[in-house]
Amino acid sequence: LTAWELAKDNIPVTVITDGMAGHVMKGGKVDCVVVGADRIAANGDTANKIGTYMVAVLAKENNVPFYVAAPITTLDLSLSSGDLIPIEERDTREVTHIGSHQLGPEGVAVHNPAFDVTPNKFISAIITDRGVARAPYLASLQALANAKSVGSNV
Repeated sequence: LTAWELAKDNIPVTVITDGMAGHVMKGGKVDCVVVGADRIAANGDTANKIGTYMVAVLAKENNVPFYVAAPITTLDLSLSSGDLIPIEERDTREVTHIGSHQLGPEGVAVHNPAFDVTPNKFISAIITDRGVARAPYLASLQALANAKSVGSNV
């Protein structure tokens, strides 16, 4: 969805698989990372699809800016940190099966969270429909939540 939005706005975008993120970042082929968010805590910790945290760590290691783009309605100021964001556990068959064909060995334990939480220290900025929040996120996100108009930069 994020790639679709960028392409729609004529912003150059390349989609890669999760497993190649470190390789292409180390090779200098990534200018920035833009991800969405399912929920943003008051301190800027951000829940998104599983694997986002890993990409954020790789971006930081390779000096690649990491941006979160999400509507202000994604912000949940009632949650002080990402540690309080509930993480949905998905059906284990999503990992062990393709259709009715079993891939994994019978009886093995499976952990299949739908989301992970990226700590705010890995986030360069949070872009919302009301403006851009920067660290310290507690203050800047609160300011955006209270903003009456689009275009704030806090």
